[in-house]
Amino acid sequence: MTKEKAPKVASGERLAKRIARVGLCSRREAERWIETGRVCIDGKIIKSPAVNIMDSQRITVDGKVLPAAAPTRLWYYHKPRGLVTTHRDPQGRPTVFGHLPSVLPRVVSVGRLDLNSEGLLLLTNDGELARHLELPSSGWQRHYRVRAFGKLEPAFLDRLAKGIIVDGTRYGPIQAMVTRKQGANVWLSVSLVEGKNREIRKILEHLGLKVNRLIRVSYGPFRLGRLPRGGVKEIPKKLIAEVLSKIKRT
Repeated sequence: MTKEKAPKVASGERLAKRIARVGLCSRREAERWIETGRVCIDGKIIKSPAVNIMDSQRITVDGKVLPAAAPTRLWYYHKPRGLVTTHRDPQGRPTVFGHLPSVLPRVVSVGRLDLNSEGLLLLTNDGELARHLELPSSGWQRHYRVRAFGKLEPAFLDRLAKGIIVDGTRYGPIQAMVTRKQGANVWLSVSLVEGKNREIRKILEHLGLKVNRLIRVSYGPFRLGRLPRGGVKEIPKKLIAEVLSKIKRT
C-alpha cells in the first residue's frame, strides 16, 4: 500500500464518523486509528482525520473492509463494581465488555463508570451516537446515589451548587442533597451535567468526604430502574427515535 495525503473531497461524511457509526469504536478512537495509519481509502493509507469520504469509496481498517452500518441500537446495562469500562485493560483487570452476553453485537459505552462505581451504563452499536450522548452540550443530567464517610458541613452543598475549582480544574454546578445518615456515613443524591473523570469522588474528597459507594441511577431520560446487577436490557426503538430526533448529529 502506498502512503499519500488525504484526498480532498468537498462533500460526503467524515471518515472517523463513518468508522464510529458502524460500532467499531468511538469517533475519538477512530481519529487515533487514522493518525496511526490503520485506515485506508481505496488502498491508500490515510493519516489525517480531516477527510470526507463518499459511499463509493472502499474503506479498510487493519486490512479489513469496513462493514455497513447496522440500525442504531441502545441498551441499559447495570454495571457492577470491579469492572473497568474498556475493551482491553493493560493491567489485566476484568472489563465491562468481557462480561456482556455473547448475543450482543460489538458495542461501545456512552461515557464511563470507574472501577469502583456501579449502576447505569448505556451501551450502543453506534459510536457516533455515543459521542453525542456523552457531550455536556447535550444538557443531560446524570443522577447518582452516593455514600460518603465524613462530616458534612451544610455550607458544602451551597459551594457545590455554584461550581468549584479543585486542583486547578473547574467543575460546573452540582446539585446535591442529603437523603439519610448511616452511622459515620451520609447518603447523598447528586446531579450533574459535565461528568468529568472521577468528578464526584474528587470534589467530595476536596470537601473532606470519602466516597465509598457511588451508583448512577439515571442518564438523561434513561433510568436504571429495577434492572438487576449485571443485567442488560435493550431500549425500545421508539424511545431511541425520540432521542435521535432531539440530537443534531454533525
